[in-house]
Amino acid sequence: MAFSLPTLPYSNDALEPHIDKNTMEIHHGKHHNGYTTNLNASVANSDLEDKSIEEILKNIDMNNAALRNNGGGYFNHCLFWESMSPNGGGLPTGKLLDAISSCFGSFDSFKASFSKAAATRFGSGWAWLCVHPGGKVEVCSSPNQDNPLMPGIGCGGYPILGLDVWEHAYYLNYQNRRPDYISGFFNIINWDNVSRLYNLNL
Repeated sequence: MAFSLPTLPYSNDALEPHIDKNTMEIHHGKHHNGYTTNLNASVANSDLEDKSIEEILKNIDMNNAALRNNGGGYFNHCLFWESMSPNGGGLPTGKLLDAISSCFGSFDSFKASFSKAAATRFGSGWAWLCVHPGGKVEVCSSPNQDNPLMPGIGCGGYPILGLDVWEHAYYLNYQNRRPDYISGFFNIINWDNVSRLYNLNL
């Protein structure tokens, strides 16, 4: 198989109380596993089998619904798990904090912008922090399993932080209180990994 379900870098209960064990088990073991299986079926016996997921998404035919949904779902969730840590929260540091401060004025203004992007995404989708060549950062959101690597999404750059706002990501614990889920996410953001991705994709 071209793609495999990544092992979580922490236990299913490690992010509690912000994300509960039951949600993690279903989200990773069922939803992400399903995207992985369906992505492999979509690329089987084609020239895409040897491509990275980033290459696939950057050159994707947006009319190919199976590849768009499952390729996006695979990449997005891989980033989502890495975006969190039981030792997360706090503030970013170094070049990333400088870029956030330069773009948004302050970390609090960034937090407000990111939270608004996540809260106002109608239906299912994602909120993103992206880096552009040269180091400028941007907050945006996308519907369903789309992401900024895909053509024509309306926000560009490389996604370095992603928040899943599909209901399956939070409903068991938060019901319809998406803003509470977004607020909780900031307590577990893995800023070390976000900074690593920022520096890799300047």
